[in-house]
This record gives sequence, C-alpha cells and structure tokens, in this order.
Amino acid sequence: MSATAQLDKRTEAESEMDQHLDYSNQYVSFWIDGQLLGVPVSSVQEVLNPQQIARTPQARPEIAGLLNLRGQIVTAVNLRKRMNLPDREENESDLNVVVRHKGESFSLLVDEVGDVINVSAETMEAVPHTLDPHWKSMTDGVFRLEDRLFIVLNVNATLNIS
Repeated sequence: MSATAQLDKRTEAESEMDQHLDYSNQYVSFWIDGQLLGVPVSSVQEVLNPQQIARTPQARPEIAGLLNLRGQIVTAVNLRKRMNLPDREENESDLNVVVRHKGESFSLLVDEVGDVINVSAETMEAVPHTLDPHWKSMTDGVFRLEDRLFIVLNVNATLNIS
C-alpha cells in the first residue's frame, strides 16, 4: 500500500471520528472565589492573560472597563461583582475569558482559568433550589465532578446587565 493510500485511510478514520465527537458538551472552566464555573466552548472567542483595562466613568459596578483586543473594543465584566462576591486583593490580576454575546465581545474577568471540561449532557443536574437566587438566575445547571461541583453559567443571562 502506498503512503498516499495510508494517509487517505487515516484521514477517513479521523473524519469519521470527528462526526462522533460531541463538542456541545465542552466547557471552558475557570475559578472565581474558589468555585469552579464554566461557559460553553462554543461561546468562547479566546482566553487572555491579564490585560490593561481602561476604566469607564459612571459605568455600572460590574463593568470593569474597556480593553483593546487587536483593535477591537471589548467590554470587561467583573464576574466577582456580577455574582455578588468579594473583591480580590489589589495585587492580584484577573484573567480574561472573551465571549461573544449579541454580536459583541465581552471579557469575563476570572481568578484563574482551568481546563476544557467534557461532560455528558445527561449528567447535568438542575440548579439546586438552595442556590442563591442571584446565582440561580445566571446558571444553566450543575455537574458533579469527582471532587467538586461544576456550575455552568448562562452567558446570555450573565451579560444581561441592566
């Protein structure tokens, strides 16, 4: 068998495997105040190291400011403030999970970025009734991982700041 035929066979096998992968159940995970949270991979544009943020006067407390991402203006949202959590120490830098929402880019400021987590849709549980109502309004569901709970944020609800 020629090298070309082997390459073609491998490509066909890879193509078939790609058709069976379920990317809809993959989440970019991150940490905020010791809690593991995540958003669907499909909504994430990119993940960035700490960026310089221009403060915007008279903006809502959840809006940390604006950042310039290769010429694109991105609104930075302080998830700690949005989720009614205490501020971080002054000397700690936030990482950026840039997501798309209604045709615009937003940076979710997070404490730490984790891995991409792949879970089965059947294992998602409803948001517990005991969860804070504010958090509950921004959450799609919860997954039980081996050693902790993983909360999935609803990007639309999280960015519906009014």
